[in-house]
Amino acid sequence: MSSTLTRPAPPGAVPDTGAPRRRTRILALPEARWAAAALVLFLIALPLYLSGAPAWTWGTLFAAVYATGGWEPGWAGLRALRERTLDVDLLMVVAALGAAAIGQVLDGALLIVIFATSGALEAIATARTADSVRGLLDLAPATATRITDGGAEETVPTGRLAVGDTVLVRPGERVGADGRVLDGASEVDQATITGEPLPVAKEAGDEVFAGTLNGTGVLRVKVERDPSDSVIARIVGMVEEASGTKAPTQLFIEKVEQRYSLGMVAATLALFALPLAFGAALQPTLLRAMTFMIVASPCAVVLATMPPLLSAIANAGRHGVLVKSAVVMERLGQIDAVALDKTGTLTEGTPRVTGIRALAASGLTEDEVLRLAAAAEHPSEHPLARAIVDAARTRGLDIPPAADFDSAPGTGVSATVEGGTVAVGSPVRLSDDRPDHPAMAVAVDLEEEGRTAVLVTIDGEPAGVLGIADRLRDEAAATVAALGELTGLTPVLVTGDNPRAATRLAAEAGITDVRAGLLPQDKVTAVREMERAGRKVLVVGDGVNDAPALAAAHTGIAMGRAGSDLALETADAVVVRDELATIPAVVRLSRRARRLVVQNLVIASVFITGLVIWDLAGTLPLPLGVAGHEGSTVVVGLNGLRLLADGAWRRARTGTEA
Repeated sequence: MSSTLTRPAPPGAVPDTGAPRRRTRILALPEARWAAAALVLFLIALPLYLSGAPAWTWGTLFAAVYATGGWEPGWAGLRALRERTLDVDLLMVVAALGAAAIGQVLDGALLIVIFATSGALEAIATARTADSVRGLLDLAPATATRITDGGAEETVPTGRLAVGDTVLVRPGERVGADGRVLDGASEVDQATITGEPLPVAKEAGDEVFAGTLNGTGVLRVKVERDPSDSVIARIVGMVEEASGTKAPTQLFIEKVEQRYSLGMVAATLALFALPLAFGAALQPTLLRAMTFMIVASPCAVVLATMPPLLSAIANAGRHGVLVKSAVVMERLGQIDAVALDKTGTLTEGTPRVTGIRALAASGLTEDEVLRLAAAAEHPSEHPLARAIVDAARTRGLDIPPAADFDSAPGTGVSATVEGGTVAVGSPVRLSDDRPDHPAMAVAVDLEEEGRTAVLVTIDGEPAGVLGIADRLRDEAAATVAALGELTGLTPVLVTGDNPRAATRLAAEAGITDVRAGLLPQDKVTAVREMERAGRKVLVVGDGVNDAPALAAAHTGIAMGRAGSDLALETADAVVVRDELATIPAVVRLSRRARRLVVQNLVIASVFITGLVIWDLAGTLPLPLGVAGHEGSTVVVGLNGLRLLADGAWRRARTGTEA
């Protein structure tokens, strides 16, 4: 799916506005600034507290931690309270303040830092995604050459183009608007839209898309869509819509947040108010209520939930998978269907010579055909030319010099090599002149296998046919089988490539459900159809055209080595080293983490229940309550840290722990 267009242009003018596109700086976000301040203050106060320094030194710093890290979640909680909802933000701030009120200043400050940091990470992720969505518009050029009614040329902003205008697209330029070719011939790299690994020949009557890269020919294009309705603009809209309508992500414990929060607050207030109403003394009543709030606080439950997920994230990161949050790590274990992109995901994304057929009449061997073809193609920068030259070098062939090089858009190249005229290009011309020639049968066979056929002629006579295709990754078939075993459903192939190439590659990978020729919106439709059938879909892709599906899916994973900026930011996780085998491994690791979360919640619940009963039925000493509360946190924390070990990843990689 990768091409020269998969990364947005360097910062510059955004079409129509001229405003510079900048990547949001982390410290430009208020959430990040407050969280950083809270963390720094906490790290300064901690050694003073542990070393027994005067209370006023660390006390002042811890108070600053509460203020800097707690005011934003506290304010958000108060706003939610105004809407008659009680969220965990406010509850955590109250619990932290309660801990400080009874002398547990360190515990409360740590809780504040954890929550402030979590909020900052969420804000950074949101800003990065917005940056990439805005940057996608840079794929479309800021200006276009419009041809006036009088035949003159004028440079206009692409935003001013209207349906019916005619634009001139020169070699190496990007197409300014969606439209149809009026005249001219060229090859257009449209990987950003369709994901096809090779440029596509375009001539009169063919459709072209804004943001795609023109090759060596000149095209005159009639605009058929308003710039605001181009495929690129619709990709932006789909990503924003899918991101906005995606079901709210929640950790397991957050699903019961409202009831638990309300119940705990109500119980604390009742435990304080009722005894006072019956004449109980203020201080012991307040102490009992505060003890109850500490031991019943969800702090231990939240911390019981996070260590397994964070440990799994750290372990996956060490092995090349960047999981962006604990929510994502939890969601990965829920998937029960997988949709895989083709080019750059299942394949390497680079065309390679996969077959050489020398014609008997030429008297040449396969190596000789490849050697002459590489010599003619050597001056060209076309992806097919690079594939042919690379194949010759891989075989150790000596590539002779070429003279009189000539390139014809959509047809091929020709050059004088060792005294003869060698032409390399599409078999289309031969099919027009000599449709019954044996070379045509060889070309048809290769194309039916899903390869691109390239004809090699010497002095006008066919000498051989090369088959070029994108190569399947070595671990693709094993990954497909592993994902099928994990979900109980064989993955689906969703690609913009042509059906023949997609079907051939799918057969090699062990995929039977192939959906080819899809535009970005078609991929989203395919994902939503699977979700309507009750599936939680994992989408794996790497290009701009995969971004809407990545955003719409239950979980999205991007291939990181050559992935587009938009795909990397939109996806929930990134396979940094493009190792497909790590995808089923991280799914297994997520499922293991989810099981540990359940274990930890049971442990924490037992501790909380026991301590609450003790506090209500008897007299629970505050230090013992705090010790029990902290003890449960230590136990579940250590249990969760088991996933940090390399052995956990090895078991996930080999499938010995589903």
